[in-house]
Amino acid sequence: MFAVSFTSMLLSRYNSKVMGLLYTLGLNHTTAPLDVREKVSFSPDAVSTALRDLLGRRRVKEAAILSTCNRTEVYCRGGEPEEVAHWLEDVHRLPQRTLEPHLYTLKKDEAVTHAFRVACGLDSMVLGEPQILGQMKQAARSAEAAGTLGLVLNRLFQHTFAVAKDVRTHTDIGSASISMAAAAVKLAERIFPSISEQNLLLIGAGEMIELAAAHFAARKPKSIVVANRTIERGRELAAQLNAEAITLNEIPDRLAQFDMVVTCTASPLPILGKGLVERVIHKRRHAPIFMVDLAVPRDIEKEVGNLDDVFLYSLDDLSEIIRSNLQVRREAIAQAEEMVSVQAVAFLRWLEGRSVVPTINALQSHHEALRQKELERARRLLANGTPPEEVMEALTRGLVNKCLHAPLQMLNRAADDERTDLTALYQRIYQLPEQDS
Repeated sequence: MFAVSFTSMLLSRYNSKVMGLLYTLGLNHTTAPLDVREKVSFSPDAVSTALRDLLGRRRVKEAAILSTCNRTEVYCRGGEPEEVAHWLEDVHRLPQRTLEPHLYTLKKDEAVTHAFRVACGLDSMVLGEPQILGQMKQAARSAEAAGTLGLVLNRLFQHTFAVAKDVRTHTDIGSASISMAAAAVKLAERIFPSISEQNLLLIGAGEMIELAAAHFAARKPKSIVVANRTIERGRELAAQLNAEAITLNEIPDRLAQFDMVVTCTASPLPILGKGLVERVIHKRRHAPIFMVDLAVPRDIEKEVGNLDDVFLYSLDDLSEIIRSNLQVRREAIAQAEEMVSVQAVAFLRWLEGRSVVPTINALQSHHEALRQKELERARRLLANGTPPEEVMEALTRGLVNKCLHAPLQMLNRAADDERTDLTALYQRIYQLPEQDS
């Protein structure tokens, strides 16, 4: 139908310019190996600067970055996904098209559903994992601090948090969570007869290390030491575990005493290199060391895994253990997916409503200009002594004629098939009675 398609086309072009496209571009544990994920991760301190750079160099109107161990995603309104992909490579100094095989772009409805699924833990390496919701909230706070969180993305994130809370409250999806920390404990128990006889080193003091600490502490290791960049934060965690706190600088001298090492920091460079671990193995007389690297980028050089007597596991290694335990809570997953779908539709209705606001404003401004013009003409007539009755007649007639001029002109110029569609459209808009054929 000409009238509908023509009008839709005009509205689409106008609103896309004003509102901008909503989309998500990124990569995660299902599309990119750890080697690639660590190249595009953002440290918490770098996110705000990166966001301001993105909006400063591209046509993006709003943006937020979610960067975790398992994913880096840029949520955007405005601009083109291809521009953001190039920016992502530029900001990480990667050759162009390096990321192309691993990136996904989700537009509008897919982006909304994806955000909801991520927050609920449905798209995580660990089904139902709770940490991702806190990470998404941090992404929103960082974007707000950077001044890149506008009306649309703010509404998207707030709706996302509400959906995640609802899903976790009314389904058993959270109980299906088999955390990285729990998987790490299972691996350690395969290597050592008893964790209670081993010494544990935790490097870092963030949320992931706290979770690992809780799981390992439940097995009552022989001793626990927390190493952190700031000794104050390390002491806070150590106090909860009845453990010792040290700085990262003390690790080289102390590493040989530990049988188990779990690390997760925001360091851009490895903390434990192959040379250091080789010396430690020699000092330990080849007693095995169990090492788990939960950081992105890695805290432990990849080559350490090639050393004899070192059992090094990365995030991707742990994911294999987790996948073997995902044949659970199918009912909870289905229930959560249904809730996500319903809420995605609700958000998209709001978004569509927002998209017509510029058109509504334009129509109101157009007709207000016509009204002001006729009102000014009426005032001149009154000032010249024209009787009020005649002025009112002229005012109303002129206003009606000007409002109908453009629609009637389009109707008169339309071809026969187009005129039929326009007539039906006008009958709908003005609620006219149907005409007999």
